[in-house]
Amino acid sequence: MLEISGLHVSYRGSAAISGIDIAVPQGELVAVIGPNGAGKSTLLRTISGLVRPTLGKIAFEGRDISGARPDQIVRRGIVHVPEGRMVLSRMTVRDNLLLGAYARARGAPIQSDLDFVLALFPRLAERMGQLAGLLSGGEQQMLAIGRGLMAKPKLLMLDEPSLGLAPIVVRRIFEILKDIRGHGVTILLVEQNARDALALAEHGYVLDLGVIAASGHASLLASDPMIRKTY
Repeated sequence: MLEISGLHVSYRGSAAISGIDIAVPQGELVAVIGPNGAGKSTLLRTISGLVRPTLGKIAFEGRDISGARPDQIVRRGIVHVPEGRMVLSRMTVRDNLLLGAYARARGAPIQSDLDFVLALFPRLAERMGQLAGLLSGGEQQMLAIGRGLMAKPKLLMLDEPSLGLAPIVVRRIFEILKDIRGHGVTILLVEQNARDALALAEHGYVLDLGVIAASGHASLLASDPMIRKTY
């Protein structure tokens, strides 16, 4: 579904990503793990069109999207749930969710998709009229993922969904990601939580200082002594 080849990205003359290749097969969950400053968030921002690549190609469903605008990329089916949730704090849970569908065609089955999101996240159903800024961190993460799902993504990209959350909430978030994948949504997951990310994924990449340090089947990466020690 997504194929990245020879990707280079620079910020103010400094290399953030240096010639990486990544493939995301349709229907799978692919994890990208690595430390802070590895280039993981830059990778997602570049796929989303928020950052322009210096060199390389990003192809989605066989079409080059390297120079496309962010709104065009969303309409093609790529949705980015950013690090830090980025919910609209002064708007209600309902309005945050409905705004996730802003780019969809008029007459799209918005209500049925909203029902699907609320079935995944019953806590949100209980707080539809509440301001998003008053939710807990875990509830805000659920809202951010739910808002992304309202765009009806073919590829859902998540940036550090476990960041700052209690372990019990992280487990619930990862269970929900498994359910989302089960409904046919392809997922590209960026995470520092290597153990849980690789346990959920089919394939994984280790990104470090802008280069791919290792890649392969997630279970093999998870059992690699060096990766276990480092990450």
